[in-house]
Amino acid sequence: QVQLVESGGGSVQAGGSLRLSCAASGYTYSLYCMAWFRQAPGKEREAVAVIRSDGTAHYADSVTGRFTISRDNPKNTYLQMNSLKPEDTGMYYCAAESTSVRFPCRYIGAGNLPTNLFRYWGQGTQVTVSS
Repeated sequence: QVQLVESGGGSVQAGGSLRLSCAASGYTYSLYCMAWFRQAPGKEREAVAVIRSDGTAHYADSVTGRFTISRDNPKNTYLQMNSLKPEDTGMYYCAAESTSVRFPCRYIGAGNLPTNLFRYWGQGTQVTVSS
């Protein structure tokens, strides 16, 4: 089993920055793909960024050029968020998957990456961006 704990959320003004962290524990050595999702009130959970164990990353179109995902294999994953916008507001979740069978670390596009590609989830950290 794998446990994920997010931290680093908070409230910032538009244009500001935040850095989210995800600490993994348990059976972590085989984590193939780590990801960040977000969910705004009344909306579906959407993918923001994914990163493979070899460092290959994909981003949602809405955050490309502003967000950067990174990882310290095998335990910690980070999301650096710059030039934040009010529409970035939401609960941010860390997710992980240990196998590549279903290609969880794939192109994201508009954020419609199925959540069932990931077995392990954190409890989330709130990000609020005010205008």
